[in-house]
Amino acid sequence: MIQSFPKQLLSTALSLLLVFTASPFDAGAQQTAPSGSPGYSGQAAPMSANELQQLVAPIALYPDALVAQVLGAATFPDQVTAADNFLHQNHSLQGQQLMEAVNAQPWDPSVKALTQFPSVLDNMTKNLSWTSALGEAYSTQASDVMAAVQTLRAQAYAAGNLKSGSQITVVQESPQTIVIQPTNPQVVYVPTYNPAVVYGTPYYPPGYSTGAVVATGLLAFGAGIAVGAAISGGCCGWGWSSWNCNWHGGAVYYGGGAYYGNAAWHGGYYGSSASAYGPNGSAHYSQGYNPSTGTYARGGSVSTPYGTTGAAQAYNPNTGAYAQTHQTSNAYGSYGNSEVSKNGNTAYSQHQTTANGTTGSVKTTNGGQAYAAQGKNGNGAAYGESANGNKYATTSNGTQYKNTGSGWQTNKNGSWNNVQKPSSSSAESRGWGSQPKSSGGAFGGGSSGWQSRADSSRGGWSRGGGGGGFRR
Repeated sequence: MIQSFPKQLLSTALSLLLVFTASPFDAGAQQTAPSGSPGYSGQAAPMSANELQQLVAPIALYPDALVAQVLGAATFPDQVTAADNFLHQNHSLQGQQLMEAVNAQPWDPSVKALTQFPSVLDNMTKNLSWTSALGEAYSTQASDVMAAVQTLRAQAYAAGNLKSGSQITVVQESPQTIVIQPTNPQVVYVPTYNPAVVYGTPYYPPGYSTGAVVATGLLAFGAGIAVGAAISGGCCGWGWSSWNCNWHGGAVYYGGGAYYGNAAWHGGYYGSSASAYGPNGSAHYSQGYNPSTGTYARGGSVSTPYGTTGAAQAYNPNTGAYAQTHQTSNAYGSYGNSEVSKNGNTAYSQHQTTANGTTGSVKTTNGGQAYAAQGKNGNGAAYGESANGNKYATTSNGTQYKNTGSGWQTNKNGSWNNVQKPSSSSAESRGWGSQPKSSGGAFGGGSSGWQSRADSSRGGWSRGGGGGGFRR
């Protein structure tokens, strides 16, 4: 649990942000603005074929059923994050027990299906802006997205980088259609590859971390995932065998019928977007307003061979809810910060991941705070303090501490015993603003991390260049 805490810290913050930024497309409040209203556009301008190819590049070489699941789940990015956190918090669940626990969750079938592929779900969570863009593209331009996948498969096939083997079977059914299936129908292998190399033409997916791909142009495979009767039947009809791609019909198929995902992406808001592509990367910007909910939102990203930066904001003056995030990644690692506010309370979070490990922090204006760190060798520690002053800590060896007002206690085999305060040299005894200095202070400014919390939480770039971000 300690090793996954920094990731959960970031995922939770981004989940909160997504709740706000998704408000303009909320299904429950979906209404279409009158066509005569000023600034009405129905929905953002359709993406071009090249833009869609950039977007689907990370998944185009997945087996057909996995492509279908990813496209469907991408239309529910908030649920993707929730499911990823669920897997980390329940890592002991396996097989039928996991399926039954997942089946009880209020998630879309496509999201439930991806819990059988935790690496895919985790990657979508790490790249939420890309996931959201992919979901919107599929929901609004399904046939164009499917065509983009086939275009990329043809390019990889022609380049000699897509071929049958012990993990996948590749069949060119027609000049326009290439089907990818598991060689063993009972075992699915998830390929990893670099979109900038594998297709023969470089692709740089917007909002997608370059750290999430491998450096080779050839497909690489990890351990296979069993998809036998336990996944396709039993309690859950959302298993592997229920999904496929209808390449001729231009849509994902689920349970034998066309499936378009979350209908909330369709229209119903005022908005605009713009994209630009060049030999060194791409840039994207969008903004919108939902008259049904009163939510304003805007966001942008820039991707180059050296890394990716992105920022977004959302605000609803009717409820007072506000959120913003800024994320960046480059050859040195990934960095970011987020802020969410509602009902007079604000939460700030920051994180960084480098070759030396990962740190993450959260602090709220009502007094709550948490900090976690994980070193490159897997050792980690965490500290938290609730708004009422209760303190909790876990050291790198797994020892748990708590202080609920009557002194420090440690958990020994399920029994809490009074002890001295944890060592002042340990990360968990200090919390916000006092991280270990082994790789530079996390909030010290300069080239070693972020600036002050107040500055970085409002969009100041944390590392890797750029300027300004979005500011209120």
